[in-house]
Amino acid sequence: MMVSSRNLPNILCRIGLSFRKLSTFTHHNGVGTVLLDNEKTRNSLSLDMMDSILRNIVKNQHQPDLRCIVLAAKGRVFSAGHNLKELTPEHGSDAHLQVFRKCSELIAHIRSAPIPIIAKVDGLAAAAGCQLVASCDIAVCSDISTFSTPGASFGIFCSTPGIAVVRAVPRMKASHMLLTGLPIDAAEALGAGLVSKVVPQEHLDEEVENICKAIGSKSRSVIELGKRFFYEQLSLDVNVAYMRGEQVMVDNLATKDGREGIRSFVEKRKPKWSHES
Repeated sequence: MMVSSRNLPNILCRIGLSFRKLSTFTHHNGVGTVLLDNEKTRNSLSLDMMDSILRNIVKNQHQPDLRCIVLAAKGRVFSAGHNLKELTPEHGSDAHLQVFRKCSELIAHIRSAPIPIIAKVDGLAAAAGCQLVASCDIAVCSDISTFSTPGASFGIFCSTPGIAVVRAVPRMKASHMLLTGLPIDAAEALGAGLVSKVVPQEHLDEEVENICKAIGSKSRSVIELGKRFFYEQLSLDVNVAYMRGEQVMVDNLATKDGREGIRSFVEKRKPKWSHES
């Protein structure tokens, strides 16, 4: 079949190459930024958008000079959640399952990434957008931000977003959000543990920069080891977790940077990290 150059952009979009337009990746001073950039759909987590975010994380997470990745968004909506146009009956159950599995894949890669993933929220994070925030290692938001899981209002309960939310906030707060769909403001989100910190909107960039600098001053290999065990131990019995944690700390001390960290403390000097495992 002959393909005209006039139709080529549309064809490329349909086969999944549109991800380059939906989010972008930039890297500066050890900090990577994945910017959701589809204001027209309120940065909805369509299949293409989720592919875009996922590819930007997976492609760049092993860069040796990268210390963390910030998830940010263009516009006043961090993400309004799944693109409901992909969830209409005409698409069918198999296509619907593909959407939710892609979201679970994205969340799993955020957790397994060797470096911290930081959500930078300046506006609304709703449904799967709220799920994305709750799944990051650290979340910082401006004081104008709001968070909600309003799926039931549209006939689709936020079941998968609720998995992340209830693991970040107490059950009563999570069920209130899920059953009513009512938004919570930044202060409520902080009090419930959904975000790590709230700052005035004009200080958001500065706060995220300070967090990234703090992470960047540590050994990348030590942060990777610590993040991996942090999530591993969450599902363990507390006694098993302590036994496993004891060995992890012994293993940490045996690493090149573990030895350098202790030595630098004793010698009262700044450590010289190798960032090697």
